[in-house]
Amino acid sequence: MGKYIKYLIIGVVGLVSIGVLTYQYSDSAKKQVQLQALDAVHDLATNRMKKQAENGSTSVAAEFINFPIEATEVADGIIRVTGIGNIYMVPTDEGNVLFDTGLVMQVPKQIAAMNKAVPDNKLTHIILSHSHADHIGGVKYWKEDGVEIIAHDQFTEEQRYLKALEPYLHDRNRLLFPFMPEEPPTAEMIAYGGITPTLKVNEGDSYRLELGGKVMEVYAMAGAEGADNLVMWLPEQKALLSGDFFGPMFPQFPNVFTMRGEKIRKPVEYIRSLNRLIDLAPEVILPGHLDPVTGQEKIVAGLTKMRDAVQYVHDETIAGMNGGKTLYQLMETISLPPELELSQAHGRVSWAVKSIWEYYATWFHFDRTTELYGVDRGEVMPDVVALAGPNALLEKARSYNKADQPVRAMHIVEILLDDPSQASDPGVNQVRLETLQLLLDKAINGIENSYEIYWLNAQIRLAEGVISEVSNSSN
Repeated sequence: MGKYIKYLIIGVVGLVSIGVLTYQYSDSAKKQVQLQALDAVHDLATNRMKKQAENGSTSVAAEFINFPIEATEVADGIIRVTGIGNIYMVPTDEGNVLFDTGLVMQVPKQIAAMNKAVPDNKLTHIILSHSHADHIGGVKYWKEDGVEIIAHDQFTEEQRYLKALEPYLHDRNRLLFPFMPEEPPTAEMIAYGGITPTLKVNEGDSYRLELGGKVMEVYAMAGAEGADNLVMWLPEQKALLSGDFFGPMFPQFPNVFTMRGEKIRKPVEYIRSLNRLIDLAPEVILPGHLDPVTGQEKIVAGLTKMRDAVQYVHDETIAGMNGGKTLYQLMETISLPPELELSQAHGRVSWAVKSIWEYYATWFHFDRTTELYGVDRGEVMPDVVALAGPNALLEKARSYNKADQPVRAMHIVEILLDDPSQASDPGVNQVRLETLQLLLDKAINGIENSYEIYWLNAQIRLAEGVISEVSNSSN
């Protein structure tokens, strides 16, 4: 949302400061002022997203932020409040258990909706599925003295590195999602992190919670969104509160690696986690995003297909490495057999191949000596362009595009873009734009991977910006 949100946050911080000064001896009053300010942020951001959607935005996040925030009973004794990230409550006679706390700016509306559905809203436990901001943003507003916060034993480390790399990862995310603020929010009321679990569950272990005659079991199992994934199992209802264990859809090929950045998710550990869920045989999945999935037979079949698909890609990658195939040969040739076909709208098989390869063999592929040294190829690309001639390179890129080989064309375009004297050339950027559009058309009409589409759209915006800037400066 750019400067719009940046200035909005400055105003909100001012409002909060007044509230703190006015109610400096009352934590509850301070919290109420902060919630009012957050509500204002949410309303303005939502209106901004609606305008983007009206202007043809295809961002999933732009769609998510406009979901109505409302409470419903989605399984026996389980209340869900919708939002960008769903939150769930299990009320009992001895206190209530909250699973996930949503995105920080949606907290006021989610709290209000939950309080309306569960008037006697006395929390005893908050269970966090993992450390992403759209699942932990509301902890400080839900938590009261004495509330147990349960998380995976890797939660603290995952939160630490995400916070340490926040500026770097924020810039990456903002390229894909341009409506994000220009800089990571630093105001205490909306800043990421700062959560200290009071109870941690080790990977592979579980924690049994009995409260008011209800049984809830928390399982620590590495998932599709990180090493610190927790799920909650209610055996009586055979209901699984999954967080982002599967990603945003079920079933799908999981994000063993996410191109936006973050640590590689370990494939064998994920397969082990899927086996544990198959043994549970859920009748309903209550995910961190979107709607419940119901039907035991359908769920078990989906879990089994996901497990077998990840196992297949893992084993084929290992076999290819042992067989002397290059990484790029395997990325190009490994695909799921028909019986294991899954949506790749979020996770992608070829990216999983690359991440599995580098998970086992790290960054040096034993092919290019220059990978061992700190001299980027861009240092010599101006020489390559001078020797080959920019016109000859552009013509070669065009010929690749005509032959429907845009990836090869993009290799040529990137050689030119590495030369500062060519990077702003409108002819280079016009071929760049044509190449990106071909790639985008293939992505939209192919597996429809959302991150690939976001990236290509971002690159198209950059190319169009260069062409426009050069055109304006020459007029």
